[in-house]
Amino acid sequence: MVPTIKNYNNGQKPEMKAPPPIRINTGDNKSLVPNDIEMPLADHLEELRQRVFRSLIAVICAAGICLLFIRPLVRILETPAGSIHFLQVAPGEFLFVSIKVAGYAGLTAALPYVIFQALAFILPGLTAKERNLIAPAVAGSTILFLLGIIFAWGVLVPAALKFLVSYGADVVEPLWSIEKYLDFVLILLLASGLSFQLPVLQLLLGALGILNWKRMISAWRWVVMTSALAGAILTPSTDPITMLLLGSAITILFLIGVALVAFTDKFKEQTPSNDNQPSTAK
Repeated sequence: MVPTIKNYNNGQKPEMKAPPPIRINTGDNKSLVPNDIEMPLADHLEELRQRVFRSLIAVICAAGICLLFIRPLVRILETPAGSIHFLQVAPGEFLFVSIKVAGYAGLTAALPYVIFQALAFILPGLTAKERNLIAPAVAGSTILFLLGIIFAWGVLVPAALKFLVSYGADVVEPLWSIEKYLDFVLILLLASGLSFQLPVLQLLLGALGILNWKRMISAWRWVVMTSALAGAILTPSTDPITMLLLGSAITILFLIGVALVAFTDKFKEQTPSNDNQPSTAK
């Protein structure tokens, strides 16, 4: 058969239809996605725009509040340096430093609200099994992020500064730029907090059945090499002490994640599945 071609020479144009609503197909099991609601694509985009806008406003407001207390914040960040004197080597350097520090602090303070907005947008499209993983994943991620910051503040920053100050102290007098010092500290804190997310990622991969603990532990050689590379890339300084400490911490976190995945797999094997339970329906 020869396909027919419609003629629109009379000025009529084909009618443009809106895209169909987005709906998650769960087959016959309607309980996988509770409160299943169809929404057009335009409504999804509008909701995403509103939630991104609210998150941005929250970060800006939190940064503005932190800017009012910028001097105490900077003094706290200067504490690990001890008796080192800081210089403003360019006009307006401390002004830009103040905005940068307030931005980091505001983002950290507004992070719970940003996570809430992200979850409010994502949760309606998840299955019941995936929703059960959200709460422990978010809680564990937040705790590990704070532990990463504490680890960097208590271990990485003092060790790095001690090495950098002692090396060549008998030759040069340490006078540091306030901007470069705060960049060093803030980037190290952020890199350590992100590195501590590794066990949460491993648990999610294990819970979703993508990887098991045996496959994870079999790749330990690659993990050690990747941890060393990550320690070299994530640390803003070039000293070997900081890179070694961060790389070792990532390797230890990987082993902790493997142990947690193995424990959850063993717990699943010992827990009887609901599918194997005899049906009581008449």
